[in-house]
Amino acid sequence: MFFSFAKNKGMKKSTKILLIIYIIFLIPSLIFGKYLFSALKPTDAGFSYDFNVNSIIALVLNAIATILGTILYFRFINSLAVDKAIFFSSLPLIIVYGVAIFLLAQLPSYKGEVAQSAVSLLNVSAENNYNTILWAILITLIFMLMLFFNFFVLCKPVGRVEKIVDRLGDGKVKEEKIKVGGGKQFHSIEHGLNKINNNYREKDKTLKAFKIESEKYIPKQFFRFLGKNNISQLELGHQVKKQATTMLIKLIGISNGTHMSLEENFQFVNSYVNVVSPLIRKFGGFIDKYLGEGILAVFSSSQDALDCIHAVSRAIFIKNRQAKSLPNVELRASISSGEVSFGVIGDDQRKIPTIVSETASNLERIDDIAKLIGARVLFSKTVLDSLPLHYKFAYRNVGYISIEQNQIIIFEDLDVYHKDQARSLIKSRSILEKGVMLYSNGDYENALTYFEEALKINSSDKCAYVYFNKCKDKLS
Repeated sequence: MFFSFAKNKGMKKSTKILLIIYIIFLIPSLIFGKYLFSALKPTDAGFSYDFNVNSIIALVLNAIATILGTILYFRFINSLAVDKAIFFSSLPLIIVYGVAIFLLAQLPSYKGEVAQSAVSLLNVSAENNYNTILWAILITLIFMLMLFFNFFVLCKPVGRVEKIVDRLGDGKVKEEKIKVGGGKQFHSIEHGLNKINNNYREKDKTLKAFKIESEKYIPKQFFRFLGKNNISQLELGHQVKKQATTMLIKLIGISNGTHMSLEENFQFVNSYVNVVSPLIRKFGGFIDKYLGEGILAVFSSSQDALDCIHAVSRAIFIKNRQAKSLPNVELRASISSGEVSFGVIGDDQRKIPTIVSETASNLERIDDIAKLIGARVLFSKTVLDSLPLHYKFAYRNVGYISIEQNQIIIFEDLDVYHKDQARSLIKSRSILEKGVMLYSNGDYENALTYFEEALKINSSDKCAYVYFNKCKDKLS
């Protein structure tokens, strides 16, 4: 057993040194062993001990050799596979138990001083087997306890492996390095489990990086609307209808960098997109698509959409003031609320998540009106109706548009203008709204007077000017 252990090429240097020291102590302990036995004197009541110098040296040498041998034995057991380790660790216990039971049974029949002393010490005899049976039971219990402890220690790593495998299966291993313990076979298992754990961690990192990267193209709010967690769960044709607020933001003049190089033009465009996009996300919205000069964004509430466009308006103003050498960019936005279909279109090779709704298609018509009357932000009555009662901001009614026999009332947000401009528009608001109402009812003559009065208050009000000219055209 130790011969094969000593031949092991993978033996640690410390074990080799320990083996040499063990042999050095083993030989003199065997030589001096006779002195140890001669110090034990049989008596009528048992044994007496008469130690001299030689017997003490023998005792010390045997104790050291026994300790070193035990350490080497455990290292040998630790180097074996589980089945061999159980066998070789149990074998000495079984041999000792068998010899002890045999000697106990045969002890009363032996003659000699040593045997008789042992009989007196254990209080056993051939006539009375009661004490012999008690000693046999005690030896058996000790043997079973040591055997159980032996199995428990050797098989304990199996329980650790089971728990680690369960945690690996559930993806709950948090420690960077898994520790199993046990013998050489379990070290190999530990190495394999660590490889699995590292592979899992790498894949987990890759999936998280992919998720972060995919959110740059498909916002997490979109997944939330569809009730999905990641891009792999998106299915063609899957759709969900929800109430939402859509907003079309146009950055007018963003493509006017004709004197710029292609690279400079892209940087110019991105510099403004990087101002608008974070604000959309900040107010709980997400970008459905980029449309050249425009951005189509979706919000769960009208209040978030209006708060966002107010912040965007201020940010664009600051950006223009900072970049004086570059073309000015003007903001124009259209907002509408209603039922929106969130879904996935495309084919098996390419899936594109997007929104489909009349609300979104109406934004281009509202944008045409905004362009016509020179408004920065227009929104539909559905947006106004879905706002909480406590939400306060300045706006005015600028008319309606007809889409498929439906009239959509349009309002202009006045809080996106500079204070002086907003103040003059608010001052003429009631007059202009009366003119819009009369114009909608076909009373162009009376409407003309209101628009004329509105222009006297604010001559730069393009909305009043457009209505004024339309009234004149109708009357002529």
